[in-house]
Amino acid sequence: MHTKVQSRIFGAGKVRLFGVGKVTLAGAALAGFLLFTGAPRLRADDDGCQKRISKADHHLHEAIEHHGRESKQADRARHELREARDYCWNHDHRWWDEHEHRWHSEHDWDDRDHDKYDRDHR
Repeated sequence: MHTKVQSRIFGAGKVRLFGVGKVTLAGAALAGFLLFTGAPRLRADDDGCQKRISKADHHLHEAIEHHGRESKQADRARHELREARDYCWNHDHRWWDEHEHRWHSEHDWDDRDHDKYDRDHR
């Protein structure tokens, strides 16, 4: 009788193992959830950098086309593009090349690269 009371109060060995299994399973499920919900956020950061650089790149092309290569507007747009590239470089150690449609893992951009590109593609 004493054994039955002890078993009810403290739980049988099987019940305790099953309880630990539930906690382990719940922990694994939570870890998996956090792992997979974090992955889209990383992709969204990549997309954010790519969009930031693409937008700045487009503004530079527009400024050169409408105001000239040496205009104040083009200089301002070059500055914005440099800031966008710097931002991505500082956060991810890579930057998006809108002309080549690829990521660069070297800090090898040229602030005046659009001058050459726009001259060659007119």
